Amino acid sequence: MTKNQIAIIGGGPAGLMAAETLSRLGHRIVVYDSMPTVARKFLLAGKSGLNITHSEDYGVFATRFGSSSSRLRAALDDFQPDDVRAWAQGLGTETFIGSSGRVFPKVMKASPLLRAWLARLETLGVSIMTRHRWCGFEDDSLVFETPNGHRLVRHDAVLLALGGASYARLGSDAAWVSRLRDKGIDIAAFQPANCGFDVTWSATFSERFAGEPLKAVTAASEAGIFPGEFVISKTGIEGSLVYAHAASLRDRLAKMGEASLIVDLAPGRNEERLARDLARQDPKASFSNRLRKGAGIEGVKAGLLRELAEPAVLSHPEALAGLIKALPIPLLRPRPIAEAISSAGGIRWDELDERYMLKKLPGMFVAGEMIDWEAPTGGYLLTACFATGHAAAKGMDSWLKAS
Repeated sequence: MTKNQIAIIGGGPAGLMAAETLSRLGHRIVVYDSMPTVARKFLLAGKSGLNITHSEDYGVFATRFGSSSSRLRAALDDFQPDDVRAWAQGLGTETFIGSSGRVFPKVMKASPLLRAWLARLETLGVSIMTRHRWCGFEDDSLVFETPNGHRLVRHDAVLLALGGASYARLGSDAAWVSRLRDKGIDIAAFQPANCGFDVTWSATFSERFAGEPLKAVTAASEAGIFPGEFVISKTGIEGSLVYAHAASLRDRLAKMGEASLIVDLAPGRNEERLARDLARQDPKASFSNRLRKGAGIEGVKAGLLRELAEPAVLSHPEALAGLIKALPIPLLRPRPIAEAISSAGGIRWDELDERYMLKKLPGMFVAGEMIDWEAPTGGYLLTACFATGHAAAKGMDSWLKAS
């Protein structure tokens, strides 16, 4: 049987997983990437501990993708979190489950896993061409800009795995959007996901507390109530607990023009107890002492109360207790998409068939963050990139066999 020539454009997790899957199915694969090396965002994510998936019940895991959960379900069913762990184990990378349920390689880095993966792909016959930036189409060929000038590549099928619009410096610059829109593909505008937010801090608060973490709190929005921690930045708030609410807060800001993250600064105490304990404090004592002795709150938490509360509230035990349990942090705007961990938006699901092929461009498939879905941090993003790369590869194989 003559092997099909397949071009995969984008050397991130989705593209590389598609390359592995297709090569095992007997196809000849060339991966093209615009950067000097592949998987740069993958490596960056691994610098602070590579979170490859999550160990929670799969039925819950599969719901973490918001309105796209049903569209992603078939791909996730075919490449579940346990499959991600088995895949890593097959590359010599043992994993463990952290206290939060997140799954990490024991070495806590991405580079050993990537090296082993690239070695496996080489063994499978996958070619990787770096410094090849896709520029569009010319008749039935792909056009690449390379260090040696323009290059035309013919192909039997193409998989696009070019990422979203976050971390443009690592290659995900969304330059592909105009090329597909020119072909009539409907693409939702990119927005920041898993991002921080700007807040109007006073100069005094910002100078004193920027960089300080708020630990052992819970935060609420329309997304739900979650425990965790986040960080005060010079311009606002950021961190994992903020990211868990980012999509909900971003969408509310866009729709209503205002949004607040509601923070419980003392999740271990109820409001009535706090009010009693605060009322017992000597009214002549300083606010800091009354707050520390009556509520166990000091440091950045106390500073946040001073920053956001009306002065009259600070001397009223019942009102102060209510604010401690539900302190609204009013948000101005999401931080720029260039700073976001990931992005929302991309090719709308209606443009794809069940094989991840573009309906208007037969033979061209897409995977990963190019598609209009988003997910919180915690291993969900990476698992879905693997899963859609795997699904698109199987869809392509099916289409080629039927052609």
